[in-house]
Order: sequence, then C-alpha cells, then structure tokens
Amino acid sequence: MIKEKVTVGLKNGLEARQAALFVQIASKFESHIAVVVDEKNVNAKSIMGMMSLGTIKGAAIELVVDGEDEQAALEALNKFLTTEEIGE
Repeated sequence: MIKEKVTVGLKNGLEARQAALFVQIASKFESHIAVVVDEKNVNAKSIMGMMSLGTIKGAAIELVVDGEDEQAALEALNKFLTTEEIGE
C-alpha cells in the first residue's frame, strides 16, 4: 500500500470532465485506489464519488493505492493531478 499527498494543479480542479478523465485513468489499474480529502474517503474509480469531493486547484488530497500495479497507478494519477491543463 502506498499513500501520497498531492496538491491539485488542474486549472479547474476536478470538475465533471476532469473527474471523468481521472476515473478513466484510475480504472485502467487493478489496484484499489482511494482519494481522501478532509476525512472523506472515496473510490477513485467512482465518478459520483470523485465529483462529490468538489476538489479545486490547490486542494491537498491523499491518494491511497493498494495492489500489484500500485506504483504505476500512483505515478499516472499524480501526473494527471499536477498538470495545470489537460488537452481539449
């Protein structure tokens, strides 16, 4: 199990489109992936869970990844979250 704190760098935070892309990336991995924000813990593969967080740019979140491909999952999600803009 790996835990890592990440500061969201996405210009619009995790709004609907960004949350959907985040879930798509998370769903590519076998590992269990959770996102923790202020004591709220959600499944990173759940679009409703991710949108319920209301995460904005600059927010501190914790990624908790557990499984065989945990390192690759963590790296991919961290890269996505810390990118200011995603392709349109």
